[in-house]
This record gives sequence, structure tokens and C-alpha cells, in this order.
Amino acid sequence: MTTGTTADAVRSDRADELVGAADPAAGLAVSSQGLTKRFRGGQVAVDRIDLAVPAGSVYGFLGPNGSGKTTTIRMLLGLIRPTAGTHGLLSQPMPARAADVLPHVGSLVEGPAFHPYLSGRDNLRRLDAADRHADPGTAKARIGAALDRVGLTAAAGKRYRNYSLGMRQRLGICAALLQPRRLLILDEPTNGLDPQGTREVRALVSELAASGVTVLLSTHLLAEVEQICSHVGVMHRGRLVAQSALAELRAGSAPRVHVTTTETVQAERTLTRLGLRATARDNDGLSALIGSADPAAVVAALVHDGVPVRAFGVRAPDLEDVFVGLTGEGFDVSG
Repeated sequence: MTTGTTADAVRSDRADELVGAADPAAGLAVSSQGLTKRFRGGQVAVDRIDLAVPAGSVYGFLGPNGSGKTTTIRMLLGLIRPTAGTHGLLSQPMPARAADVLPHVGSLVEGPAFHPYLSGRDNLRRLDAADRHADPGTAKARIGAALDRVGLTAAAGKRYRNYSLGMRQRLGICAALLQPRRLLILDEPTNGLDPQGTREVRALVSELAASGVTVLLSTHLLAEVEQICSHVGVMHRGRLVAQSALAELRAGSAPRVHVTTTETVQAERTLTRLGLRATARDNDGLSALIGSADPAAVVAALVHDGVPVRAFGVRAPDLEDVFVGLTGEGFDVSG
């Protein structure tokens, strides 16, 4: 027979478990469980995704255009209603705590929208004046600091309609920085920027992350993720097919050997005989998963079979290799 004390302890343990289960978002800047968006006509744009963006991270939300990234972001920010699932921002449930949470969240979604006949500075003044959380007494200083941060001080007096696409993108990021933010959600922030502008935005994201701001960066550029992101979530046809720290994602993929040779047919026969899988030809030779094979033994076998080996190497997978392995598809743009 269970004593009262033991029963109380069991109830206490179960209560602790329930508290933990009820707060899966603890320590996460962005979280979701089963988040889904189905449009009229039955099209499923986002299919039951479970996001986990650690506080303080730069999270690369990676996927080709049309994979569901922007729809997901619009749901996170409350711009459209999910069909199913739940989500939270800054460890708070949304949309229940939206009024408390959103002042701490800056965003740039699907390109900025400003009044074309106003200058960049005047557009920012209007936005700031409409923010009930903004202090009018500090508006001038905050707007000036934000313009300087994105490199638009010299163009602040120019009308928005005369801005280039890259300048418009930077003004959108500037608007997101008018107030101190704990979380920034940026949808393709380098879209339309020239190489110098792209470097500036990437440096800005890194600077913000170093100051403790969490950044969710939606992008289709592999190079963008590799250069500035600490974590990555891979979207493919509306589903989140992988999510982890970037280093862990790479470590989970097998290294490949590359043989530079003019005799790719014979080289492929040799690699297949040795048990190396997933051979793929390219312009100057072929590659394959090395598995547990000894690289020196592979080279010896190739030479023994008469394959002219001009170069041979083993390399760890890059992000493109990982993405292709997860989805079976490649990217058109590397950035």
C-alpha cells in the first residue's frame, strides 16, 4: 500500500514533469509545434514544422524560394493565421502575449514598404511617431543612429522613390532598429544588394548577434548561412527537414573523396568495387562517399587499375553537400 508521503512525492514529480512539458520554449527566442498553413484550395505551404531558435543565435532559415520560409515568418509575426499548431516568441505564447512581445521584435518581411514621396529620414520619423512604445524625445537621436548603422546617413534626405533596391532594403533594416530589439526576423535581407552592401549587412547581423540580439535570417543563399549563422533550419517543400547547430549538421554528413582524372568510367568501376557509394561525376573527375575505406588504399587501387590520377583528396562536406543529401536537390544561387 502506498503511503501518503510517497503519493505526495509522486504527484510532485509528475507536476514537475508537466511544468517542463508545458514550457518547451524555455531558452528559445522562436519556437513552434506543428505549425501549419493550408491555403484555400488545399495547398499546404507549411507542413507541421517544429522550430527551435536558441536565444542569442544567428539562425539561418535556409531553403529555395517557394519552400515556405516567408509564410512561416508571417505566421510567427501574426501577419497571417496558422491553420494548425502553436508558436512562441521570446519564450512567450503567441498571439496571446503579442502586445508584450512584439515591441521587442524587429522584422523585415517581403521587402520594406515606405511612402515614395518622403525622404528616408521622414519615413522613419512617421514610423517612429506611430509606435506607442517610442519616446518622442529621443526620436532624432535614435533615427540618426539607425541610419548611421546601416550606412544611409548621406542619403537620408533623398526621397524614397529615388532609392535603389539595395538602399530600400537597408532602410527596411534601419526601421527595424529604431528601438532596442531582443529578436530580429529578417526575410532575405541582402536581396538586391551589391557585393559591398551585402558585406555590410552581413557585418551588421554579426554585430547585432555579438551584442546579444537573436537573429532569424531567412535566405536562399548558402554562403550567407555559412558565413554568419551559428544554427540552421533547412526547409524543403514546406517541411523542416533538418535543424541543428551548423557544426553539428555538417558533422552528421559523411566526407567524400574526389578523384581528378580523365578516365571517369574506369575510376567509377574501381570505387564501386571498393564499396564507395554515391559516386558523382563533375567537370574534372568524380567523387564518392569514402565510408571506412583507407584513402591510401583507394589511390593504390586506382593506380593498379590503370586510372591516371592527377589529384586525389578527402574533404568534409560543405553546406551544399548537406542540403543535397537532405533534399536530393541543389541550389541555383550560392551568394
